[in-house]
Amino acid sequence: MSHDETQPEIAHPKRLRLLFSVAVVVLALDLVTKSVAVALLEGREPVRLLGGAVYLVLYRNPGAAFSMATGMTWLLTIVAITVVVVIIRLSRNLRSLPWALGLGFVLGGALGNLVDRMFRAPGPMQGHVVDFVSLLAPDGSVWPVFNVADPAIVGGAIFLVALTFLGFDPDGQRHSKKEQVDEEGKR
Repeated sequence: MSHDETQPEIAHPKRLRLLFSVAVVVLALDLVTKSVAVALLEGREPVRLLGGAVYLVLYRNPGAAFSMATGMTWLLTIVAITVVVVIIRLSRNLRSLPWALGLGFVLGGALGNLVDRMFRAPGPMQGHVVDFVSLLAPDGSVWPVFNVADPAIVGGAIFLVALTFLGFDPDGQRHSKKEQVDEEGKR
């Protein structure tokens, strides 16, 4: 099938199903694990696992990882909303299975943290994200305390960047480095 630059191709239904299925699974896992963490860890000392490699500890995070943007919860909410909207818009022309997978992870993670920002205390667009996994220290001093949504976002984003560097496009086309260099030279 030839690629007509004037009319974008419509997304492949299987790719859309994959994107939204992955997003729903990530969102569900995130919401369930946060609910369990709140129920079981509230008011408890950190739970040490794997000889101290992992700790379960409840932390309500008003900011982002590494305590960034702590006083800007509303801005983080707007960023999450923007990410969700951009992914949904991008999905209209999605024809790549790997891109569907990566975008699904990012979308599910963004929605998971967005639900916290919108519906948890202290209120809409100010909600604190529930984090509960700490690596190598019980207080997040070695690595930020995180939840299921966080590695989904980061892992999905890293995967999408790798796809881009390898020449895979969301529309299903693949470009080699040589084609990209030749195309840029013609401009």
